[in-house]
Formats: sequence, C-alpha cells, structure tokens
Amino acid sequence: MATTISASTLNGRHHKAALTVFLLIVVAHWAEHLVQAVQVYVWGWPLSEARGVLGLPFPWLVTSEWMHYGYALLMLVGLVMLRRGFAGRSRTWWNISLGIQVWHHMEHLLLLVQKITGLYLLGRPVPTSVLQIFLPRMELHLFYNAVVFAPMVVAMLLHRRAAEHGGAACTCAVAH
Repeated sequence: MATTISASTLNGRHHKAALTVFLLIVVAHWAEHLVQAVQVYVWGWPLSEARGVLGLPFPWLVTSEWMHYGYALLMLVGLVMLRRGFAGRSRTWWNISLGIQVWHHMEHLLLLVQKITGLYLLGRPVPTSVLQIFLPRMELHLFYNAVVFAPMVVAMLLHRRAAEHGGAACTCAVAH
C-alpha cells in the first residue's frame, strides 16, 4: 500500500524529517561549490579542471545547464513546500531565503534558455546570467548558495526553539 504525504503532514509530523533531507541535499550542493573554490584558490587548479567532487569523475555535471537548473528548481520547490511548517521569526527568515532563491532560480532559467536557444545575453560567447555580467560565474554561484543558505539556517535554528515555535504544527521544537 503506497503512502502519500500531504502538505499538512509534510509540514506537521514529517516536517523534521523533510527538513533534515532538504538540509542534507543543500549542504551536499554547497560543499561541491566550496570544494571547487578550494581547488581554484587553495590548490591553484585552473577553473576548467576545478569541478568539485562529483565533477571530477563526471565532468559533464559542471557544464550541464539542465543539472544546475534542476537543482535550482529543487531548492525552490523545497523552500515553498516546507514553508508552511514555519511560524514567527523563523518564517520571516525562511521567506528571505525563498525570495533570494526565486531570483537564483530565475538566473538559472535564463542560463538554460540561452543554452537551449543558442542566443546568449549581450552577445557573450557562453550563457550568462544577469549578475554574471559583473561577477565570475564560480564566485557568483558560491555567493548565491551562501546567501540562500544563511537565512535558511537561521530559520531552522529559530524554528527549533520552543519559544519561537508558536503556531507551527510540527514537532521540530526542542524544549530548553
């Protein structure tokens, strides 16, 4: 018998488990960006060789706009689906993360559309996002992941405080 998880149970009794899975996915992706930055700035690898951990055995991952867009969409969907489980200040911080991810998702959508059509922003030789006009792509995506991750972590920490948990239907709060 198949079990379905509704939005109310996802943000109720399954909220803690869903947040844990979501956080593990986000941290794994964040770690890939950090490893790539270490490969470039600490180990001195050329950017073309710095592909994170998974990109070394699977180099196509780094250049796949579909994969990057898929992750941006997964992040957006996760932030939306888990939002109802938050209340008070934790909801505010979750909303900040969600708002930044909406922009990050739009940037990846722009990159994907350029890759599909072959029409690149400002006649550049490669797909280019709006902020990539001003910042190199690796550094920009490291920045994006940091500014989405930081308020998400603040939201999760506040959400675990019993005093901050008012109105939430889940069991994530830890009594202090």
